[in-house]
Amino acid sequence: MTLVIGRRPAALTRGIAALLLLAGTALGAAACGGSDPAGTPTAAGAATGAVAPLGVDAFAAEAGRAGTTVIDVRTPAEFDSGHLAGAVNLDVQGEGFADAVAGLDPAGRYAVYCHSGNRSAGAVAYLREHGFGSVVELGGGIAAWEAAGKPVTTS
Repeated sequence: MTLVIGRRPAALTRGIAALLLLAGTALGAAACGGSDPAGTPTAAGAATGAVAPLGVDAFAAEAGRAGTTVIDVRTPAEFDSGHLAGAVNLDVQGEGFADAVAGLDPAGRYAVYCHSGNRSAGAVAYLREHGFGSVVELGGGIAAWEAAGKPVTTS
């Protein structure tokens, strides 16, 4: 038997790659399930098929496009304390979130935010997992929005 240092047969290399891919997939499924036992999205689920959150200016441009629905996924109390003009409140941690999403048009455009980006990441992942193709997220949430001097409303 000859030992060759630095070279592996192609079949062995493909086998190792396949094992690493399977291990990564299994690890991802275990760690990033995407929802809690009740089916509510979690921030950890955002790792699956995630698209990078947008900065404040890019998010403002997307949210301002005609036909885009802006969704605030914070609690109603947080929403009432100040939100983006025209936003609708769908509490990602509330019992009715999945039902509310089921009533949305998957072909629509959505711009999603929360306070800092954790809950919105989970909500965006949930939307994408349920066939919503045009969904953007505000990186840093409404906290970043306000820090950038952008307006919020309580009406």
